Amino acid sequence: MSGGLREWFDPSQSGSTPDYRFSLANERTFLAWIRTGLALIAGGLACAQFLPPLPVPHLREIIAILLLVLGALVALRAVDHWVRTERAMRHGTDLPRSRFPAVLAVAVALGALAIIIAVLIQVF
Repeated sequence: MSGGLREWFDPSQSGSTPDYRFSLANERTFLAWIRTGLALIAGGLACAQFLPPLPVPHLREIIAILLLVLGALVALRAVDHWVRTERAMRHGTDLPRSRFPAVLAVAVALGALAIIIAVLIQVF
């Protein structure tokens, strides 16, 4: 494995060991992001299997695919943030900033808005 990829899976290869409480807090944050990714993936599968056909052709499939892709992105972003945070703690540098939570919140809100509109179109 190359150095960058190896460090992605094992950031303990450089720097000094941080206080275990901070490493465990970083791991809990990582696991929360993984749960979020799994929930999005489960939502995508539920849309694909259980959502009735919507008035817009293939909208159900589009929603399902978007949720599945978003879930995969959240999982990848979770490990990336975990590694960058662990590396920063080991090197005594500032923790990495992330706009991803805000971007994810906007994406979920827009998705919910799209589903609300689709349901209202179907009702009326």
